[in-house]
Amino acid sequence: MEHLHHLREDDPYCRFHLVVPRRHPITGPYLEAVEAEVAQGVLDEVLDRIAAMGMGATGDVGDTNPVFAAGDAVRRVGKEMVAGIIVSTLPRRTSAWLRGNIPDRTARDWPMTPVTHIVAEEALV
Repeated sequence: MEHLHHLREDDPYCRFHLVVPRRHPITGPYLEAVEAEVAQGVLDEVLDRIAAMGMGATGDVGDTNPVFAAGDAVRRVGKEMVAGIIVSTLPRRTSAWLRGNIPDRTARDWPMTPVTHIVAEEALV
């Protein structure tokens, strides 16, 4: 969350839009409604934490593919409204997104948009 504070200090009018992708369970069946509910819970918690820090944000539950989820959000708000994409991952030892090269894949899909990778200090789920 510290990175968001720095961005806000640089531009007090910046806005944040968060996307939490639904997850595919490692075991068991994929139930879209269940996974969407879990992702919504994570999104709500993060939005509450950002609000408690005195910043506003909006958010969506996105596609199971985090690269597609980010792209959907950029297209929905309009790429001219997006100054950058922040990809937040778990630490390297536990991050499936880093094993899947998500930060670099997102940057390749959006070459004209700065993509910043940050590592979360703690897991929210």
